[in-house]
Amino acid sequence: MKLQFKLALYNTLTKVAIITMLGILILVSINRISINHIQQRLLQKKKRLVTNLSGVEVNDLLTQKIYTDYNLLREEYIILKEIRNDEKPIKQQFTRELRSIEGSQEEFQILTTDFNYAGRNYRLELGETMSTLAQLERTISMFTFGILIAAVILTLITDLAFTRFLLTPFYRIIDQKLNKVNEPTNFNYKPIQTSTEDFRILDRSISALMRKITGLFLTEKEFIANVSHELLTPISVLNTRLENLLNDEKLTTEGENKIFASLKTLGRLKAIINSLLLISKVENNQYSKPDTISVRHTVEEVYEELEHRLLMMKLKFNIQLTHDHTFTGNRSLFHTLITNLISNAIKYNIPSGSVNISDAPTAEAYTLVIADTGIGMNAELLEHAFIRFEKLESEREDSHGLGLAIVRSIASFHELKIDIKSEKGKGTEIRINFPQ
Repeated sequence: MKLQFKLALYNTLTKVAIITMLGILILVSINRISINHIQQRLLQKKKRLVTNLSGVEVNDLLTQKIYTDYNLLREEYIILKEIRNDEKPIKQQFTRELRSIEGSQEEFQILTTDFNYAGRNYRLELGETMSTLAQLERTISMFTFGILIAAVILTLITDLAFTRFLLTPFYRIIDQKLNKVNEPTNFNYKPIQTSTEDFRILDRSISALMRKITGLFLTEKEFIANVSHELLTPISVLNTRLENLLNDEKLTTEGENKIFASLKTLGRLKAIINSLLLISKVENNQYSKPDTISVRHTVEEVYEELEHRLLMMKLKFNIQLTHDHTFTGNRSLFHTLITNLISNAIKYNIPSGSVNISDAPTAEAYTLVIADTGIGMNAELLEHAFIRFEKLESEREDSHGLGLAIVRSIASFHELKIDIKSEKGKGTEIRINFPQ
């Protein structure tokens, strides 16, 4: 999950928890405040009733049934009854009880108190329904729940917008100083404009790291150039001297064989060095992409160059390209890529087998398929096919194990995707995917 969404989710959950606790606190407080308000109202009614009570009213209340007075909504009632002098008086008490009015039960907050009037003791009971309070609590609960949902949505939207604004310098650093940097020498050292000190530290740290990497990169390029000169030149000198020794008439047959073996070793060493130099230059982006390359034309060129090897092994070479796909890149490097793949298809094929070149164009990509009827590879060998110095089948023919490593580097340089499928004894199929 992205940092932006994590921050927004954290803020939202925190605020939801706070609002929920506040909502519960409000409901509890409202219940207590409402009950206290009802009790105060009952006390005021009792005070007014006792203060303004007359003998006629007392007789009227005493002659009525239990619920002597209630409004149409049955929200209030009054009960007055005379008590004996020996009964324990009730000074004042509040209770919550269920009372029945015309067959329906209601919960009331009840004030019970005793008083003396005209020398007689009376017990007054004032009740007020709790249904209004319950309805009020439900209304507030629904209102609180609505506010909670609205707050969650609004908080999530505002937090996403704010965190996106807050993290904009971070994503700009990632985009401009990491994703768009093809090589260290093209790094943009201009500071990203931001008021957040943490992002400034990150920007400075990346710039400092890239300065070190640039120094190492330039050192490596210099090393490659030195290797090219310092190693290849002595190899050429040794090669020339050994060839001159072959012209010596006094040289024995055994000496000739040893010199031929040495020349072969020097040739192998030279080929390995050239392959490693090629991989290093490609991976360090020391090549440009100035050419418009035709896939069909490149395949036909490679076929002409390797035709003699096909004839030697009596292989059939089938080109079945339905489209002439073109793209921008380095013609020489792409030629090397196709040469290595077709060369492997020939090298590890069986006598009188075939090499088939086809394509599979789609709306999303163009795919070039190179398939052979060769010896194939098992799953373990297939996993290491593109690793340097891993030989596909060393017992078949002398190999440096760098052919597919070069293919991978050139494909990556041209942003091509290489897929390889192979089965022991059934051949190999390599698919090169060109993005449209």
